[in-house]
Parts: sequence; structure tokens; C-alpha cells
Amino acid sequence: MKKHSARHHRIGDQIQRELAELLREQIKDPRIGLVTITAVDVSNDLAHAKVFFTNMGNVASAEDAEQALSRTAGFLRSEIAHRLSSFTVPQLHFVYDRSTERGMEMSRLIDEAIAMEKPSEQG
Repeated sequence: MKKHSARHHRIGDQIQRELAELLREQIKDPRIGLVTITAVDVSNDLAHAKVFFTNMGNVASAEDAEQALSRTAGFLRSEIAHRLSSFTVPQLHFVYDRSTERGMEMSRLIDEAIAMEKPSEQG
């Protein structure tokens, strides 16, 4: 399997910047709320892009945001096409990024383990 080239990374980074700007300035859907684009992974053939995002809400609001983003994917793709100097613009597929939640959960578990360890050290 071929690894992504520097061009794929540049296109992904550019799409990430453009999406962040478009979501901030042009998308007014309340279901999307405060969304942060964390990464964009472009396929080898540049036909598809997985757009990873997080939001400031619970999992239910993340699912609503994912549905709303998927509904606006066509509009966002056409706007990106006007802004990019690329021949093709990949289809956008939005995926909720759970890494922040997992990181917070791991941090909580570590804190609990340390708290449980302290009483046994004192005794």
C-alpha cells in the first residue's frame, strides 16, 4: 500500500483550513455548534477525504453534528473547489474524533490509580 505523499498532506491541510473558515463564517446550522476540525485524511487517488472533527457537547450532539455536516458536505465541497487550485476536490466524509474523549478518560483513570496508590504508601 502506497504511503501518502507530501502533496496529500498539503491538500489535507489546505482542506482543513478552508473547512474551518467555512464552518466559522458561512454555516449557521445550530446542530453543528462549536465544531473543531482536527484532521483531514485524503485518499491516495484524491477522490475522498475523511474529515475528523470534535465538538463541545455530548455524544448525542456529536451525532447530530455529524449528520448536519454530512448534509452540508456538497456545499462545503463546492466552496472548497472555488478556493483550491487543485484539479479535483475530494468527496468529504465526516467522522467524529473520539481521541479527546479517550484522552480525558485515560487521564481520569491515571488520576484514580494514583489516588488509590497514595493511601497504601502511607500505611
